Amino acid sequence: MSSLNYDELMQPVINFLGCTTPQAWLDEAINQLDILMLDHANCEKKAASTAMNLMFRYSFFPDLQMKLAQLVREEMLHYEQVLELMLKRGQPLVGLSAGRYAGALRKEIRTYEPEALIDVMIVGAFVEARSCERFYALAPMVDDELGRYYRYLLKSESRHFEDYLALALDVAKTGKLKNPQEDIQQRIEHIREVEKNLILSPDDTFRFHSGVPAKLEI
Repeated sequence: MSSLNYDELMQPVINFLGCTTPQAWLDEAINQLDILMLDHANCEKKAASTAMNLMFRYSFFPDLQMKLAQLVREEMLHYEQVLELMLKRGQPLVGLSAGRYAGALRKEIRTYEPEALIDVMIVGAFVEARSCERFYALAPMVDDELGRYYRYLLKSESRHFEDYLALALDVAKTGKLKNPQEDIQQRIEHIREVEKNLILSPDDTFRFHSGVPAKLEI
């Protein structure tokens, strides 16, 4: 796929997000590749686990089951691939504390249904879109092997965010919300601002989805 096609593939992702990754984070990522890869592996595993939990919790949504089953398979494949890259590079798999990103986004999820599930899907869309945007930004900055792998991930990651948005709309319609499109758009706009602030504000801990590096701690 040519550079132009990558740019075209990424345009919906960039349009969806409230900002692009600051250069300061990208510069720090190059100096923290071990942590970046380790946290990337954790993110893939967590994404698979989240999708699996949703399958059990919302077993009465057939369309949701199919999409989530596919997502679980893809995220676990990516987890395996990152582990293989780490093993090849002699990088150990060690414990790593979570950053602030996912927890802060989860706080925005409403506590009643079907709105809670709609918010889960919208948050999932932003996490996938941000991951995709960071792979795209990092690809030309890292070594050739890692850059190729990040470009390989772009196609599936860019699709994931759209899948989550489609599922949110399906849930809104099934839940018989009065104005499902309007409700979803309002939630997207709200969560977009929260996500943007997490990306652009100082962050003490460097992780795959962290904000602008401040005082760093492992």
